[in-house]
Amino acid sequence: MATVELRFSAQPEHVRTARLVAAAVARRAGVDEAVLDEVRLAVGEACSRAVGLHQSSGITAPVRVLLTEEEKQFSIEVGDEAPRSHPTGQASGAPADPDAEGEDDMGLAVISGLVDDVEVTADESGGLIRMTWPTTPATLPS
Repeated sequence: MATVELRFSAQPEHVRTARLVAAAVARRAGVDEAVLDEVRLAVGEACSRAVGLHQSSGITAPVRVLLTEEEKQFSIEVGDEAPRSHPTGQASGAPADPDAEGEDDMGLAVISGLVDDVEVTADESGGLIRMTWPTTPATLPS
């Protein structure tokens, strides 16, 4: 199992780099070429969401991206440190921000449309989006 870890400051300009790294590692791991655009888009959405959550919460910690190559699958985890005490991501007793909540829901909907196997978790220590794609084993030349 090979893992690449990427950490970047919560600035929108770093999302492009995360997309490029994810596509390169996915290609090397054996993710089908036809799916690489979906990988790039999903990682871009997940990283943009994490950057937005960090910026709106005043968090200076980096956004974390783990790219893991396993035997028959490739997974990407995008983690943030924005605390949530409710599944909606809204802190207890905090006033609702319908615009921010709508953007968050839209980003998750886009990710769910791009990735068949996606898991989203969040708690008081932050959130995690785990996306998984199947890989094809490399064929050796005859």
